[in-house]
Amino acid sequence: MSDVISAGRVSRRQVLVWSGMLSLAGCAGTKKPSDAGRQVQINRVEQYLRTVHLNAVPFTQLWPDGATGMGQLTYSPGYLYLFYQDPPGTELKARGLHAVYKDGQNGSETSMGLAHNPLGLLMGNPIVLSGAVMVTDVRQQPGVLQISLARAANPSQGLVTLTFADSNNTLSLSDIHVTDERRRTLEVHLLQQG
Repeated sequence: MSDVISAGRVSRRQVLVWSGMLSLAGCAGTKKPSDAGRQVQINRVEQYLRTVHLNAVPFTQLWPDGATGMGQLTYSPGYLYLFYQDPPGTELKARGLHAVYKDGQNGSETSMGLAHNPLGLLMGNPIVLSGAVMVTDVRQQPGVLQISLARAANPSQGLVTLTFADSNNTLSLSDIHVTDERRRTLEVHLLQQG
């Protein structure tokens, strides 16, 4: 996904706030739950991803080269739509294991298969966090849950790390990190909880 997305603009302050929130894995106070607790958290995330319907949620994005962008995200099981205000007219539509990226600057469209792209890990309908999808890490701190996913058959194809606000036993997606096979990370931060 990071190969075809153009750069946009977001304020430096937003990026700094966002970067601080995204460093959960390295923060003091994060912990790995026990095996039983880990499975409980995996089940919660799986249930969330099977039932969530995010509609036009504002987001900021940081590309691997440090460029920024922003727009609105729509997600439901098996469907993702990113509409960018910056860069204007840019869109990414994904359904199942296929995505189309439209470059708002030159009008070109690029089709992509997601079977070997880490973004494809979020496109199952229903999402199943076992078998073909491997949970590589679960971390918690008060009010925050983070889970990382890879393909069981080939983890080197990439990693998706999801960060959730966790309040009153209710999850709300706040951040998505997609790291490709070349270790380049695309970061999406949702500005409103979904």
